Amino acid sequence: MSAVNVRAMRREDLPRVWEMVRALAEFEHLSAMLTGDAARLERALFDAPPFLFGLVAEQGGVQVGYALYHHTFSSFRTNPRMWLEDLFVDPAARGSGAGEALLAAFVRDALARGCHRVDWDVLEWNPACAFYERLGAAPSADGFLKFGMDAAAMQALLARGGMI
Repeated sequence: MSAVNVRAMRREDLPRVWEMVRALAEFEHLSAMLTGDAARLERALFDAPPFLFGLVAEQGGVQVGYALYHHTFSSFRTNPRMWLEDLFVDPAARGSGAGEALLAAFVRDALARGCHRVDWDVLEWNPACAFYERLGAAPSADGFLKFGMDAAAMQALLARGGMI
């Protein structure tokens, strides 16, 4: 198999990246949540300032994987962190080093931007858990539970107090 090259995502990469985003949603059995589109992803990546950063992995000139990530911030440390939103490698390229190369490029960028930590979510059943652990990542043992609100819950909260 040819060497893996990881580079910053470019606009012309978006059609293939969007295919891989759809493949990730299918793999994770989350296709119903896929309500965005390539044009909105393009704006998030390339409008100023960008909301999102992206990398692509190539082998033999073919895009075989991608990573999308963005800043978060620790008020306690007054320091930025980085959140890995997606890391995906086409099934045919798994085991080729593309995933490790993407993760390493993401970590390198986070360190260059002054981040003290990187984090991401992984579904409990995903075989990638073993991959991440092999590279030195570990499930969070900090005692925090992840909470969130979807748009309906946000609207309901605002409606409770007449804040809409």
